[in-house]
Amino acid sequence: MTTTTATEATAPEALIQSAPTRISGRTRTLALVSLLLASMMELIDITIVNVALPTIERSLGASASMLQWVVAAYPLTFGIALIAGARLGDRFGRKRLFIAGLVGFTVASAACGYAPSVEFLVAFRALQGVAAAAMVPQVLTSIQVMYAPHERGTAMGIFSGLAGLASVMGPILGAVLTDLSGWRAVFLVNIPVGIIALVAALKFIPESRSEHPVTIKSRSVFALAAGLLAILYPLTMGHELGWPTWSFALMAVGLVGLVAFLRSQRNDENRGGDPLVTTSLYAGRSGRGFRGATIVGSVLFVLCAGYFLSTTLYLQMGLGWSVLKAGLVNIPFAITATIGAGSGAAVLMPKIGRQVLLMGAVIMAAGVGFLALVVGDATTTTSFWAFVPAFAVVGLGFGFMVSSIMPLGLGKVEGRHAGSASGLMNTTTQLANAVGAAALGTLFFEVAAAQKAQLPLELLRPAYIVVLLVSIALLSVVALATRLIPADAHRFADHG
Repeated sequence: MTTTTATEATAPEALIQSAPTRISGRTRTLALVSLLLASMMELIDITIVNVALPTIERSLGASASMLQWVVAAYPLTFGIALIAGARLGDRFGRKRLFIAGLVGFTVASAACGYAPSVEFLVAFRALQGVAAAAMVPQVLTSIQVMYAPHERGTAMGIFSGLAGLASVMGPILGAVLTDLSGWRAVFLVNIPVGIIALVAALKFIPESRSEHPVTIKSRSVFALAAGLLAILYPLTMGHELGWPTWSFALMAVGLVGLVAFLRSQRNDENRGGDPLVTTSLYAGRSGRGFRGATIVGSVLFVLCAGYFLSTTLYLQMGLGWSVLKAGLVNIPFAITATIGAGSGAAVLMPKIGRQVLLMGAVIMAAGVGFLALVVGDATTTTSFWAFVPAFAVVGLGFGFMVSSIMPLGLGKVEGRHAGSASGLMNTTTQLANAVGAAALGTLFFEVAAAQKAQLPLELLRPAYIVVLLVSIALLSVVALATRLIPADAHRFADHG
């Protein structure tokens, strides 16, 4: 799951384009269709695979750790490459990067669909993430290029609505496709969509570049990637390998490496350079809102990644539900999350500010607690409807939070840092998804392996309940972290 604009970076008006000419009429509409198709395809792909995991496990003989990598590989590479993708678009042309990313994403999706083994599937999911990082940052910036400021409201409204729908429809669409044609269809469906978007992009999207492109330092990208992989690889594989000593040593090295990376970014910025991560955004009183929103969003998406992964495994492998039944039970979540997202950002946030996040955390925690009670008594004959109220409450709380985090965090960011801040927050969200799938996925499988029972339900019920309890604890952290956001942040937020 991701925010409705979770992977889109905005840019200051002064840096958007190198030429004042904007397209209009039918040409502009078709260009917008191309951008929206690509954005929806990417957002759906984040969650569409979750419901197909048990089917992939049976088809490819995937281990527990490899299933975690199927989920985590995409947001990991996406998050690492996202800022670089935005800057490459500024330098070499946003249309050019969008098309390159779109082609790469479509080809990687086809490769996922025909993957002969789970190892190849993980590798191709990682390539999807890299391609998405080239494609996605260009979407909102291209919309800004095509529309004058007074015209953007309608286009942005359409984008936000479709993005929100795509984010919550992934598991449902994945269930239908998997039930009808098998798990490979969840990837192969991207091929016709990608081709249609590509044809429209080639013909209708205008080219644009920044007049002041920022230099990309490859060593910074590699340093960030190395530090994260040093942590996530042993965290994901440790259960399967028996937690050897080197796994803990490698995680320690990764943490030290990330600390050194952030220090180098701060030094680079202090010398007047262009760091990959603008650390000053987090500093001092001026960075309080951005710092607080980043913590809230990171913890939320860590727990969400683990929650969705463990829910899918419990429903299908524990209760024995079909892939379609497990997917359709997400409909209440999708409906209430959409309602919560719309009312949270547009109605509640302008009135109560950061309290909308606290309210969302409390509601979501209540829903997760209710779900834990249902799971404790559930058997393989328990009705589908027993789970619906809990999923609906969880979705409502999630919706209240997910649409308000970014506006509250970016409200006080200076205009010249808007693009960097938006991209950095989105990058953090994607990396949180990867960490959550690895950490809470490992916890789920560790608890299941410790059980003495033989029946799948008796193995997975305790594991799922533990993840739910950890999720409640993390939501408590989210609730406390909302206090880090200034009480007046909503007065500076874009409620559009």
